[in-house]
Amino acid sequence: MASKSSARLAALTVAAVCSAASTVVLTSPAHADSVRVHDIQGSTRLSPYAGKQVTDVAGIVTGVRGYGNSKGFWIQDQRPDADPATSEGVFVFTGSAPKVAVGDAVEVSGTVSEYVPGGTSSGNQSLTEITRPTVTVVSGGNALPAATTVSARSVPRAYAPEGDEAANGSVNGLPLRPDEYALDFYESLEGMNVRVSDARVVGATDPYTELWVTVKPWENANRRGGTVYGSYDSQNTGRLQIQSLGEPADFPDANVGDTLAGTTAGPLDYSQYGGYTLVASEIGTLRSGGLERESTRPQSNRELAVATYNVENLDPSDDTFAAHAETIVHHLKAPDIVSLEEIQDNSGAANDGTVAADATVGKLIDAIVAAGGPRYDWRGVDPADGEDGGQPGGNIRQAFLFNPDRVSFTDRGAGDATTATGVTKIRGKAALTHSPGRVDPANAAWEDSRKPLAGEFVFRGRTVVVVANHFNSKGGDQSLSAQYQPPSRGSEAQRHLQAKVVNTFVKDVLATQKNADVVVLGDINDFEFSRTTRILEDDGALWSAVRSLPRGERYSYVYQGNSQVLDQILVSPSVRRGGHLSYDSVHVNAEFHDQISDHDPQVLRFRP
Repeated sequence: MASKSSARLAALTVAAVCSAASTVVLTSPAHADSVRVHDIQGSTRLSPYAGKQVTDVAGIVTGVRGYGNSKGFWIQDQRPDADPATSEGVFVFTGSAPKVAVGDAVEVSGTVSEYVPGGTSSGNQSLTEITRPTVTVVSGGNALPAATTVSARSVPRAYAPEGDEAANGSVNGLPLRPDEYALDFYESLEGMNVRVSDARVVGATDPYTELWVTVKPWENANRRGGTVYGSYDSQNTGRLQIQSLGEPADFPDANVGDTLAGTTAGPLDYSQYGGYTLVASEIGTLRSGGLERESTRPQSNRELAVATYNVENLDPSDDTFAAHAETIVHHLKAPDIVSLEEIQDNSGAANDGTVAADATVGKLIDAIVAAGGPRYDWRGVDPADGEDGGQPGGNIRQAFLFNPDRVSFTDRGAGDATTATGVTKIRGKAALTHSPGRVDPANAAWEDSRKPLAGEFVFRGRTVVVVANHFNSKGGDQSLSAQYQPPSRGSEAQRHLQAKVVNTFVKDVLATQKNADVVVLGDINDFEFSRTTRILEDDGALWSAVRSLPRGERYSYVYQGNSQVLDQILVSPSVRRGGHLSYDSVHVNAEFHDQISDHDPQVLRFRP
């Protein structure tokens, strides 16, 4: 898929252009009326005053945002009502640098609107705002309302209510029950000054000066300080995104397992890229958890080591080759076979018709040698220009590295971008008609997506068929904090088709040779408990070896504070039942702020 950075920047550009179009006016403008903040917020997610003019709304300024596309300030009423469902804070959207200061007592007149970050098609919840404001500063230097504590005690165990069937599954019109559901609790504090104390980091600082913490450190915890996402029905309710109202240079470079010691406080916002977000005017002191990058053990002489590693849009202009080589040689212990995902062509993101990637792979091989590793050989099939998705112009693809001192590659009628490899029988054994070759590349399942790469390898006289994959990304799925509950995961449909194609190919191999050793691996872009994985495993053709790990170890990616599985290695029955199978998810990237890829590599060792 396209890099996280490029996709995010594109979305931010769209947001800047379309911010007005993302403001939903729910009713026709009505007569002016003097109301309080809790009246505007109401007891559902949608303001009863949306589309109406309001006048002289009183509050204390608790935060000012003078940067980005959403300039404005937050006010909070000092005279709260007795209803826990009605927030006492609201964001005032100015569109330009606000002319107020924290501590000002103000009266605001303007139009109430419901703004949907990312646009209505995203399925995100809306943010109640006062727009086109006229602001009167009554006094300055006032004490701020006390911040509401968000803690393990206050956040409910249940995540979200079921959406209203009559509203296509939306929760927008449902009465808020902040004592029963985490999303309702956060919504009841929208725009208010909130605080967390001694919060553990569960999502490392990213390039956008964001990180994730949990107020429930025991919730599906793993030994490295993260919070594991183990099923669709078991959400981690204690997660909260942290941004900063200060200078980005002052934002901490945090890893998973670190702690923001003391108080982190500021207004509670709602973000396109994370839902409820504490925009901190005060950030706790970073206390290191001492997290270190893992290293797996070396394979024995009798073990074949096979790895998958998404190197995140690697192209010759990158400065990460030495670091990737260090990872492969010293943390992965130079596996015999490495499936690389997101190898870009020789010109990188330049959309110039280049499809060859020999310079990209060659530079990585040289860096591995310089790091003290073996001189790998490699195989791949160049894609057709612009047909495999990902960053435009990059032509990402999978490629095999293999150590010729330990394993040999069986070259047999190398395929091209559009030629499918098949299965035949040679001397009673399953063999590929094209090695390397692509699996059913003309199938509609692979439209604008990477086609699987298959190859035959020989280790200690035994043939192993390896299929490298990079399935369709989760782009376009509704977020966990969406207004639709449960959220829609539309991207699954294509992955289900892709999984079926790969499963059928593996069954063809096993029908030809029942005890064939087959390894299917790569960035599957889906969880080990997902239907995508079940389709890959259909009829016992494959088994996802990540399940051999304890539940707390099953992750290769950290997204919005959830440690989760996206990268998998699946094996045929002969590999699984042959004994001596060893699996390791090697945590070197996903939990760290200075990552060179957003994926952790996976290593499987077995005796063919």
